[in-house]
Amino acid sequence: MRFVDEFRDAGTARALASRIAELCRSIPGEPGREYKFMEVCGGHTHTIYKHGLEDHLPDTVTLVHGPGCPVCVIPMGRVDDAIAIAEQPDVIMTTFSDMMRVPGSRGTFLESNAAGADIRMVYSPLDSLKIARQNPDKRVVFMGIGFETTAPSTAMTLLRAAREGIDNFAVFCNHVTIIPAIKAILDSPDLRLDGFVGPGHVSTVIGCRPYEFIPRDHGKPLVCSGFEPLDILQSVHMLLRQLAEGRCEVENQYSRVVPWDGNPRALRAIAETMQLRPYFEWRGLGFISHSALQLRDAYRAFDAELIFDVPGVRVADPKACQCGEVLKGVLKPWECKVFGTACTPETPIGTCMVSSEGACAAYYNFGRFSRERVRHATALPTPSIGRR
Repeated sequence: MRFVDEFRDAGTARALASRIAELCRSIPGEPGREYKFMEVCGGHTHTIYKHGLEDHLPDTVTLVHGPGCPVCVIPMGRVDDAIAIAEQPDVIMTTFSDMMRVPGSRGTFLESNAAGADIRMVYSPLDSLKIARQNPDKRVVFMGIGFETTAPSTAMTLLRAAREGIDNFAVFCNHVTIIPAIKAILDSPDLRLDGFVGPGHVSTVIGCRPYEFIPRDHGKPLVCSGFEPLDILQSVHMLLRQLAEGRCEVENQYSRVVPWDGNPRALRAIAETMQLRPYFEWRGLGFISHSALQLRDAYRAFDAELIFDVPGVRVADPKACQCGEVLKGVLKPWECKVFGTACTPETPIGTCMVSSEGACAAYYNFGRFSRERVRHATALPTPSIGRR
């Protein structure tokens, strides 16, 4: 395949769906059993809802979303810490656009900006470095977020800042790592899973090898997947084929992009500038040891957590918000009590409704009528999401 429309071909999707249904019927000794696969990455969740992939799967296959949205897992306390830094004199806070509307206990970045703080949206940490060069009398802080996908860009920016001697640049590091999150899911008693649709973006950096503990120690297959509709359908087919053949291993569906051993240059940049934190709080998952990154001592001059007096107060999520259960795949977004009523993309209560990778935002924008279609299956037909 060379063009994107080839990855969205309806005829190929129907053929794959038929093969998936046939595999479900042919798995030895388990006729009619239900299979539950978790798509770890929020990008997969959006593809599933946007293109109506659940309509192509048999009723015995369920896809649940995991904690792979980097903005969604940031706890409210870290947002409050960032706002506290931004409110310091002569500080310019910069971050990605997804973070601008993430609610903390004291409001959002946009609201703090309106109240007088200087918080700017950037497309790359290198944009923050440029702002630091242009404002030598200000301290420019980049709030780094994301999994191993975005950590290399932060690392390369730190290396450049050190090389050029830009001493008014700092990083408020909130980069997290995917493997401990998957381990936390596997250790959770709330959810029974039959396999994983592995995250494609993260895997371009770390590769497929780090996932080998999942089939080895937990007996669950994982298929690293791309982000087009046919990528995900093929990944589901590969998972079911493993179960049908009695195999349990890591496979790479996204081999056109993901190298098995990852990107060594990106990994070296991360290792040179960052190290694992002893522990870090995740929204919905609590504290997970060695699950996030912090700057190494050699780069402490760029560490905003050392430069500023960060409050570091833990803030409980709003009681009405069930983002934690959504992130763990325990609830579908529409099962949250405030979904689509008090909590919408315009008035978000939780992070899952804010981020471009958030499950609630995906379901609100593309899939919120799926529940009605199931509920009223015998009534007037509702158009397929994929044809809307």
